Amino acid sequence: MTENIFALWQVQKQEEETRLILACNKQTQSFGLSLSAEEAKELIQCRNKSLKAYQRVELGGGILDKLIYTFCDSSYITSDTYGSTLARLQDIFYRFKNESLEKLSDDELLEFMKDTFENICFGDLEYLESTCLERFARAIRYGYDGYLASGGSGEYEGFSEEERWDSELYLEALKELAWR
Repeated sequence: MTENIFALWQVQKQEEETRLILACNKQTQSFGLSLSAEEAKELIQCRNKSLKAYQRVELGGGILDKLIYTFCDSSYITSDTYGSTLARLQDIFYRFKNESLEKLSDDELLEFMKDTFENICFGDLEYLESTCLERFARAIRYGYDGYLASGGSGEYEGFSEEERWDSELYLEALKELAWR
C-alpha cells in the first residue's frame, strides 16, 4: 500500500512539474521556442539523472524554469536544439553547483553561464563546460569572490587564457586597408 501511495505521489509530482515547465512556453514562444509535453517530461528525467549523478537533492521545483527564462532569448538556441540544449545546460548547472562548492547562488551561476555562453562561447556548450566554467569554479574553490559584486556577469575575462577579439583594432585595420 505504501508503494502505491508513493507511486501515485511521483506521478502527480511529475504532472505538476510538467505543467510548470509548459507554462514557460507563454514567454518563450515570442523567441520561437517552446517545449512539448513529451520534451518537458524528458527534461525532468534528465534532471533526475543529473541530480543522481552529482548526488544532489532538490527541495522545490528545481532550476529548469529559471534556466528556461535565462536562456530563452539566446541567439544561439534554435527551436531544433532547444530541448537538448536545455538538458545539457541543466546538467552543466548541477555539475558546477558542486564544483563551486555551493559558494555560488543559483542566480550567480546562471548569470555567469548565460553571459559566458553568449559573449565568450558563442553557443558552444563544450567550451562553456570544459573551459570557462572549469576555470571559474577553480577560482572560486581557491577563494575568489569578485563575482559577488557583479552577480556573475562579465567575470570570465579575469580567468581567460586566450586572446580575445578586439573589435576596435579590427575596425582600425579595416579602415587602413579599405580607405587608404
